[in-house]
Amino acid sequence: MRLGVLDVGSNTVHFLVVDAHPGAAPLPAYSHKADLRLAELLDEDGAISPVGIERLVSMVASSLRVAEDKGVVDLLPFATSAVREAANGEEVLHRVQDETGVALTVLSGQDEARLTFLAVRRWFGWSSGRLLNLDIGGGSLEIACGLDEQPDVATSLPLGAGRLTSRLPGDIADPGDLRELRRHIRAEIAGAVGDVARLGAPDHSVATSKTFKQLARMTGAAPEGAGVRVPRKLTRAGLSAWLPRLAAMTPAERAQIPGVSLGRARQLLAGALVADAAMDLFGLEELDICPWALREGIILRRLDTMDGQDSRVAIEA
Repeated sequence: MRLGVLDVGSNTVHFLVVDAHPGAAPLPAYSHKADLRLAELLDEDGAISPVGIERLVSMVASSLRVAEDKGVVDLLPFATSAVREAANGEEVLHRVQDETGVALTVLSGQDEARLTFLAVRRWFGWSSGRLLNLDIGGGSLEIACGLDEQPDVATSLPLGAGRLTSRLPGDIADPGDLRELRRHIRAEIAGAVGDVARLGAPDHSVATSKTFKQLARMTGAAPEGAGVRVPRKLTRAGLSAWLPRLAAMTPAERAQIPGVSLGRARQLLAGALVADAAMDLFGLEELDICPWALREGIILRRLDTMDGQDSRVAIEA
């Protein structure tokens, strides 16, 4: 069957068309996305601005046209931290539904961690043993760890690359701001380390998300064009060597690094600080990069629950 996954994230709104059926890997068929950066379109009260809402409604409407053109038979629409935490989140949801007919399912941070973990488990398989997965989004950092398809620990922290970038104003980060942000990140992550440590050391440590993919590419991983199944890693040594260089660069200069997009160049430094802190505090020298993440987890859960009774995504534990 042909599914359409509408992912309203903090940075990007991405509509992915996939061919999928139970027992098989979902195959991407078409991608339609826009960098709306909803997390950056907030007013002083923390509400998504009228401009942001209009852009979101327009993107959802265009995604519906793509769905019709591409023969999508089931739509899985969801939103993450940008809408979840916006002061006017309910208004945004009502506007989208009233003007497009699409009812966005708002995932909690734990839902995000669980569903991403499911995708990682399916990608790497049972031979990975106890998995630890880290995912840096625009608004939050998700941490999940466990032996099964449902993680024993699923945590979401307000450490997204987009959210934190607002604490580093200007093109070149002020050293004082950088130190303060580094302290803040490490204090937040340290609070989650104990929950994971109580499970025992992970057998396989993995990272998902565009931020981790760009950091891995920056430190020498294969380019995207080499194929989805080419193994890719992010090493702490490579990341640590790049951090001072990133701090001294403007966003335009970061955009010249292979694998770094212009749209995410400003956020790369904050994302690197989160990745470095997480790897250090969890004692990880390297992370394998998984090409599957939240969208694939949504699709897999939908396929797992295909019984003809409910076409919505099951997000409960």
